[in-house]
Amino acid sequence: MRLATFNLLHGRSLHDGTVHADRVAGAIADLDADVLGLQEVDKAQPRSGLLDLTAIAAESLHARVHRFAAAVVGTPGETWQPWRSHEDNLHPLYGIALISRYPVAHWQITALPGAPIRSPVYTPDDGLMLLKDEPRVLLAAVLDTPHGQMTVATTHLSFVPGWNLRQLRHAVRAIRHLPAPRVLLGDLNMPAVPVRAVTGWKPLGKAPTFPSPAPRAQLDHVLADPRGRAALGRVVQVSTPHAPVSDHRPLVVHLDR
Repeated sequence: MRLATFNLLHGRSLHDGTVHADRVAGAIADLDADVLGLQEVDKAQPRSGLLDLTAIAAESLHARVHRFAAAVVGTPGETWQPWRSHEDNLHPLYGIALISRYPVAHWQITALPGAPIRSPVYTPDDGLMLLKDEPRVLLAAVLDTPHGQMTVATTHLSFVPGWNLRQLRHAVRAIRHLPAPRVLLGDLNMPAVPVRAVTGWKPLGKAPTFPSPAPRAQLDHVLADPRGRAALGRVVQVSTPHAPVSDHRPLVVHLDR
């Protein structure tokens, strides 16, 4: 089984700043993941050509099922508001996605509120800015795999230190009642040490993932709940390929039972 997590940066290339469906599809296909968690995913956004990036990724992996979970309506960094109901789906959306080659027996979506304060963030284009934090979401699926049921969840946590730890605790509690083994994929916006300290979950892959041209920090993680961890098998390969899109590298973990 190949598990992967990838912050897409809405499919944008750092080389030319544009989004192309074929380039996104190629980057995802190269991962050859059986289960993939995606973050910073656009749906019907003008900045990404009104593409459905989740559907493109699922098609490129020949995946049976996929689901997109919106966190906000509108465009991050511009005008947006929290996603509240299915009526909002008529507008541009931004959130996370989970894609699986295995059937899904049950889906669960959990809201993770954004930090209540503006926080300083540095971007290469705009320098240091005070940004309002977006609401976050956790998307979990109970999968029917050839080896039995397992739970895989994905999320993209806040960039606000401390608040992302609070969200992480909430996320782990939210999937604790779902079938083991349990795996969490995502951009947690923090390194491995606090992640392990807060959750007690085991990292299945340790490698820097950000920034993509020359990674220095691991913000993206594949974590396993120690309860039921043995059922996942052993890790035989960990890779962080340099994809043609995003400022993050994907993290891919290959498990062998």
